[in-house]
Amino acid sequence: MHEYTYYPGCSIKGTAKHYDESLISTFNALGIKMKELEDWNCCGATAYFSVDDKMAIAISGRNIALAQKQGKDIVAPCAGCYLTLRKSLEFLNDNPDKVENLIRELAIIGGEFPFNIKVRHPLEVLINDYGLDKIKEKIKKNLGDLRIACYYGCQVVRPFTDFDDPDYPTSLDKLMELTGATPVDYSPKTRCCGGSLTGTLEEVGLRLNYILLREAKKKNADVIVTLCPLCQFNLEIYQDKIVKKYGEDIRVPIFYFTQILGLALDIPIKELGFSRSVIPLNEFFARV
Repeated sequence: MHEYTYYPGCSIKGTAKHYDESLISTFNALGIKMKELEDWNCCGATAYFSVDDKMAIAISGRNIALAQKQGKDIVAPCAGCYLTLRKSLEFLNDNPDKVENLIRELAIIGGEFPFNIKVRHPLEVLINDYGLDKIKEKIKKNLGDLRIACYYGCQVVRPFTDFDDPDYPTSLDKLMELTGATPVDYSPKTRCCGGSLTGTLEEVGLRLNYILLREAKKKNADVIVTLCPLCQFNLEIYQDKIVKKYGEDIRVPIFYFTQILGLALDIPIKELGFSRSVIPLNEFFARV
């Protein structure tokens, strides 16, 4: 039995609630147990390392210490949370002499040092711990001729490269193939969506998302699936602005990979968060 500590992070409890819903429903259907980390706090997001790296490590370190007390690996679905927690964990374990005071404070919480837990992304858990063959046995519904552009974003497969290829990963593609869908050859699969640039330098952010959407349409993808709340938000919310700016109809539904996997596992639609989409899904559901 696979058991983990679940670190949802702020986005998963807010704008990415459908990620939370579909992840929990999917893992439950597969028999993967997760217990939400009690009293978790914001990880500080990746940008905080550029402001105050020691404070950023301290904020994430508290979550790591709480999880260490539980003795189970952390599953962090948000790409930003995953990267921030993992960077913090590795820094703490590799540089204890630089953060002696912090380690003493974390020990008070209950995080015995050195930390022997790992930070995991749910995709990696499905691939490496559960296994594609076992998932295949659980598939109940074939999604037919659905064409999927698998978008990984830029934080899950790099800078840490021990899970998948940092330039052209294939793990998500292989998972989607189990549903009966066809992953398209999506060359910008690890290209950045711009992150928070859509809210600060909108013209730059829109351009970056336009490139991603346009390529998916060129490859005749019916949907884009992603594993990052900010990527999903940017690609979905700004489609009308992008259409107006560039004069091209690049509209396409943007889903979390757990929603598509959940459909193939025959989990009820209402449990997978599809009602939270801002894009009409009548054509999508008619296809699947």
